[in-house]
Amino acid sequence: MDVRSQVSMVFHLDKCIGCHTCSIACKNIWTDRKGAEYMWWNNVETKPGTGYPTKWEDQEIYKGGWEKNGDSVSLKGAGKFKGLKNIFHNPHLPVLDDYYEPWTYKYQDLFTAPEGDDQPTARPVSLVTGEHMDVQAGPNWDDDLGGSPDYARQDYNLNQLSQAEQEAMFQLERMTFFYLPRICNHCLNPACVASCPSGAIYKRGEDGVVLINQERCRAWRMCVTACPYKKSYYNWHTGKSEKCVLCYPRLESGQAPACFHSCVGRIRYLGVLLYDADKIQKIASVPEDQLVDAQMDIYLDPFDPEVIRKAQLNGIADSTIEAAQKSPVYKFVKVWKLALPLHPEFRTLPNLFYVPALLPTMATVSNGIYDSTSKSLWNDVSQNRLPMKYLASLFTAGNTSKIVEVMKRLMAVRLHRRGVTVGDLNRNEISSAMSEAQVDAETADAIFRLTSLATFDERFVIPPAHREESIEMLENTGDVKGNTGFGFKERPARGL
Repeated sequence: MDVRSQVSMVFHLDKCIGCHTCSIACKNIWTDRKGAEYMWWNNVETKPGTGYPTKWEDQEIYKGGWEKNGDSVSLKGAGKFKGLKNIFHNPHLPVLDDYYEPWTYKYQDLFTAPEGDDQPTARPVSLVTGEHMDVQAGPNWDDDLGGSPDYARQDYNLNQLSQAEQEAMFQLERMTFFYLPRICNHCLNPACVASCPSGAIYKRGEDGVVLINQERCRAWRMCVTACPYKKSYYNWHTGKSEKCVLCYPRLESGQAPACFHSCVGRIRYLGVLLYDADKIQKIASVPEDQLVDAQMDIYLDPFDPEVIRKAQLNGIADSTIEAAQKSPVYKFVKVWKLALPLHPEFRTLPNLFYVPALLPTMATVSNGIYDSTSKSLWNDVSQNRLPMKYLASLFTAGNTSKIVEVMKRLMAVRLHRRGVTVGDLNRNEISSAMSEAQVDAETADAIFRLTSLATFDERFVIPPAHREESIEMLENTGDVKGNTGFGFKERPARGL
């Protein structure tokens, strides 16, 4: 047993309001630089939708992640042989149009335009070429189902549904969507690390954060291909790859990452998970329908004396073990089994988990009477406006039974709390739902508290940094040779 610690995250999708405050906070801190204008280390997508970059989930296009080969896995579109073959032309890289061409507006024209009969306008100008341009797309171009025939209907996950099921989703009375915030997953089996010919990408031993050493990066861009979530980016100005660093300078000073701290809906949770690194290869190689359960098995009980002993032998500090015991992520993922990984079939073992959205409460009015019984407020999860097959494609590699289990637990909590606060539901119906979901009243109340009433310190349990573990950080935060901070440089522009 090789016990290691991993800073992990949970996003509760029922609480996300799609305000993009997280994206702006990240943009203002990390990617407000030349060459990084098109990068959104944190982005919020509307589902159904094609996402950012366009159709990033379709690995037949981008060849990201791992594929199963017998009892092992290999990179789908990168690696020694594949990387050498594509070293001068990589057909699987997303191009700028797959993201969007960043632009600003020539506001000065509003003040310098000659007098005339027409109102002057601020024309869009490309941040890449500096030339006037016609805006064609943006990082959230299909936000809120904008242009459904062109975007929402192109969602990769709809391929799992029949034509009739797809059409039913887009009937006006059933049309629905939810928001999907995404950042780097800081995976246990990161394809970006394995693909890098320069060895510039590494996973920090003390907290599992995946970083790119800007001094060693040689811009092969294999990491861009290999990451199935497309969260590694190429800076066209500096000729280096960049990605989310989980705001590690903030973590080391006991602060939540910027996107977490600024989240309006308070959907984000951060904490430590202990895991057994010896199991990574075996778990990454299991059949698809077993991936979720196998990944949950890699995370260890921080209260187990044997786990604690092995963790201490591995140099994990007692404060980190204590943080793992208080971790909200551990509760959502392991104890309550409510949070699931995004596209586990990519086999990277991501450490960002999602609590699926139950979607809005519904009711009916009959003969002028507002019917608020549970059967009209909430249908059975099998009649959810988002089909279980769709959610299973997102979170369980197609295992619909796993999604149904999670949704029934969430529904049991909702029914229980409705019974406590309003008291207008049939008690037998509530008891039956809780019994079927194997959720008792104490657990339901605990889930409700952490979901709705948790304090800042309960949502973010950040272990203190230890000086003896910070050598890597000191070596990679830059020097006096023109660095702008944390290793990101400003150098003469290179070709795209």
